[in-house]
Amino acid sequence: MPTAPRRTRTPLTALLLVGAVLALLFGGAGPASAHAILTRSDPADVSVLKTAPKQITLAFSESVSFSGASLRVLSPKNLRVDRGPVTHAGGKMDTARVMLAGKLPEGTYTVSWRVISADSHPVSGAFTFSIGQPSTTTAAVPTESAADTSTSRPYGFFRYVAYGGLALLIGVALFTLVCWPAGANLRPLRRLLLAGWAALFASTVVLLLLRGPYETGKGLTAMFDLSLLGKTITGRAGLALGARLVLLAAAGILLGLLATRLRRESDRTLRDPVAEPPADQPAGEPWFGIGVRVMGVLFAVGLALTWAAAEHASAGLQVPLAIPVSVLHLLAMAVWLGGLVALAVALFRAPADTVIPAAAVARFSRLAFTSVVVLVTTGLYQSWRQVGSLEALSTTEYGRLLTLKAGAVAVVLTAAWFSRQWTAQLTQEQPAETVPAAAPERVRVAQTVGVGASSGSDTAEGTDSPDGPTASRDLPDGPIPPARRPPPTVTATGAVCAGRSPPRPSSVSWSWRSLRCSPEPSPAAPPSRAPPRPLRPRSPLRGW
Repeated sequence: MPTAPRRTRTPLTALLLVGAVLALLFGGAGPASAHAILTRSDPADVSVLKTAPKQITLAFSESVSFSGASLRVLSPKNLRVDRGPVTHAGGKMDTARVMLAGKLPEGTYTVSWRVISADSHPVSGAFTFSIGQPSTTTAAVPTESAADTSTSRPYGFFRYVAYGGLALLIGVALFTLVCWPAGANLRPLRRLLLAGWAALFASTVVLLLLRGPYETGKGLTAMFDLSLLGKTITGRAGLALGARLVLLAAAGILLGLLATRLRRESDRTLRDPVAEPPADQPAGEPWFGIGVRVMGVLFAVGLALTWAAAEHASAGLQVPLAIPVSVLHLLAMAVWLGGLVALAVALFRAPADTVIPAAAVARFSRLAFTSVVVLVTTGLYQSWRQVGSLEALSTTEYGRLLTLKAGAVAVVLTAAWFSRQWTAQLTQEQPAETVPAAAPERVRVAQTVGVGASSGSDTAEGTDSPDGPTASRDLPDGPIPPARRPPPTVTATGAVCAGRSPPRPSSVSWSWRSLRCSPEPSPAAPPSRAPPRPLRPRSPLRGW
């Protein structure tokens, strides 16, 4: 089959395949939301009742939990008329119920609710109903209070800091353990690994303190409320954050032990550079073995589970499948982004004499490509679960955010392509350089006089020519070391040829004006390969 038509059809086939996948994912599902939404209420919104109800019941799209005053009912005079705690109606986890006072006057009442959805995100809203006939009301329930802003923005910021720390911790560790074990000796990589661990640990502590005010809508001053912190730790999000801290503490101990071992290896090398490696360390093998790699993988999966078990994957459809998919999504992100940062630091921050093997760069290139494929595949599945239809991309807030994220993913994939081109350039070997054979050339020299003695069976004979005396002699083969070559104004008997080492002289015994090169050509030396150059950073685009 011709090559050109095949190249033409390949992009079209890929586009058709992507379109079919999107049609299957979004075609038959109804609109959905990333968080719990209110699906039904009793009394209904803006309804007018003849008699006062005894309770208020809300139903949501997924299971919810309560924190503090999750359900409040306000009279026309802005007085609370709800009584007792908020409970689940009939034991159903996707409902909320609160009892009302015995006798309620006529007028319009406001119901304000704030619950924690199954993915650990707080959601809130309000609606009204009337008894007898509608009336004016002084109750005001803002959609977003100042307290919400003061806690939600820092909480969101430290969530992204935690993601960045996870990417550095996992990506740098995997780059060192799998792609380039010798990179553990580089101080910039060790500092980057420590920075990732510190960022993740510190952000997790802050998130645990902010979790209570974030759920209840209180201000930042409530983050040190011990009673609120105690309630937070017993919730799903609090348990996940606590488990993350435990894993990070264990990882910190492991990193400390590895750093101590590495320091001992460095000290031993400084004391005795030619010493043999320890008996438990085979020659040419890294000082960490398969046990360290297995522990690293387990820690990475455990850290990713602390996100998956407390957020979107833990609620909605296909939870047993969604949780491992979410874990793979996080790990792929961390391996690719963190490993790319590690490679950049190794190239730009390592000492000038550091040589990164081409095999290590090629290994990371394959690993990064696999990570991007996993990232896109798991992202499509998660989008289908959380949005469900193309219409929801424009009609829901989460759908619009997901659209922006899709644009960011396109930019990321473009960066991945440039990254792959870059790493491909780094792995290219320098082309062999050969020394071209030069024809003998006639050399004009000044009149000089040299005196020497012959040795062994070497003989020389000189004759006169119109241009001056000429000489020839038979000498043993062998190049002249640079320190023993005659100066440009004195040419020893034998051949003086451009681009070729002259034979070793035995004596110099007369003067001449010119010399003709007429030796018997020596066998051509095999082409010499240039020594391998250290891998240094080069721009993925020519001319940058």
